Amino acid sequence: MQVTIRAAKASLSKLIDAALSGEEVVITKGRKPVVKLVPVVRSSFKIGLLKGQVLGDGPDFFEPIDEGALALWKGIG
Repeated sequence: MQVTIRAAKASLSKLIDAALSGEEVVITKGRKPVVKLVPVVRSSFKIGLLKGQVLGDGPDFFEPIDEGALALWKGIG
């Protein structure tokens, strides 16, 4: 589907719905294609993805770091 900028302004919601349903939507300036509407690919991020696979306790980032580890971070030791 190709529409002019003027037509796109008047029917943007419909054009977005068309792009989300898989239709190719091209916006033209005069007869020259300038923009294509495509859906944003969403990742399937899952909370707790590694639950049960990570062994042991993680570091407590709110506790002070010991001097030996601090020296390593500073590049001293």
